[in-house]
Amino acid sequence: MGFNCGIVGLPNVGKSTIFNALTSGKAEASNYPFCTINPNLGIVKVPDKRLIKIAEIIKPPKTTHTTLEFLDIAGLVKGASQGEGLGNQFLGHIRNVDVIAHVVRCFENPDVTHVSGSIDPKKDIEIVDTELILADLETIEKRLAKTEKLLKTGDKKIPGVLETCKAVKKGLSTGKPARMLELEKREIEIIKELNLLTLKPVFYVANVDEAGLRGNRHSDFIREIAAKDGTEPVVICGDIESEIAELDQDERDLFLSDLGLEQSGLERLIKVGYDLLKLITFYTAVGSELRAWAIPEGTKAPKAAGKIHSDMEKGFIKAEIILYADFLTAGSLTTAREKGLVRLEGKEYPVQDGDIIQFRFNP
Repeated sequence: MGFNCGIVGLPNVGKSTIFNALTSGKAEASNYPFCTINPNLGIVKVPDKRLIKIAEIIKPPKTTHTTLEFLDIAGLVKGASQGEGLGNQFLGHIRNVDVIAHVVRCFENPDVTHVSGSIDPKKDIEIVDTELILADLETIEKRLAKTEKLLKTGDKKIPGVLETCKAVKKGLSTGKPARMLELEKREIEIIKELNLLTLKPVFYVANVDEAGLRGNRHSDFIREIAAKDGTEPVVICGDIESEIAELDQDERDLFLSDLGLEQSGLERLIKVGYDLLKLITFYTAVGSELRAWAIPEGTKAPKAAGKIHSDMEKGFIKAEIILYADFLTAGSLTTAREKGLVRLEGKEYPVQDGDIIQFRFNP
């Protein structure tokens, strides 16, 4: 699994249309609020040109991509933190994702109603952000009440937890999401267990019409907001992505070229998600299967082996590694070994993006 991405936004912004386009799913997409009640789940293969190139060289019987899980969550409305719309049900689904894709409507269409009556990305984003912050404030206040009672126990860790919760509450009260607060590493570790909604990484998806495919005044505004989070918005036309999803790879490449695009919306969205979560990909070619694996940047070799099987992490001995670029130059694993391009690394080796690895371990 690459990562789990929750698609959120106000009703009728095109979440389900985009979800269907990205996943070839069958989520209902209608012109009325809350046509999505239960979250729709879709799993897609992560496009990986390196994996395809390796497969062309070694020709394995089976090639397995890493995957991305999309969760299309029901539209949020003003007052959700107090139970409006689908309220806590909506917020509960967000707590279970790794990263949030916030879809914002950036197209004009009189035939598609807007819950606020007009297209206003700033207002739309503020509504969602406010509801998530209010939900987090409730979580923090509950933890504060519980922590204050624990002061009497004399546990030396409690005062630090109390001060951290107070600092986070103060920041949230000013309208800042938790991810944008200036917290020390120890403070982040303290509040991680609270699973705060606004601590999750977020990126924006500007849903435009075909005329706005290269951006419009609405998506330009979202770009300014995203910059404050240190991210780039993904500009997508849901209708065009739906067309792309129906094409085979060759037709897809030609279609994108005609539109002046290098990548599909799915590919751009995955890149942003990987960057936000600081994920990298390594490859294994064992037996009949060539496989891609997604892990956090900086993961040590034994932990990466554990991604495949826990026994491999426990019995880890060495990792036999060849760089992707070196493998392409050599043209085969055998030639790579003959040229001394394969090296052995131990337990402290941080796996690098694109590494092709064979793990040695005691079963």
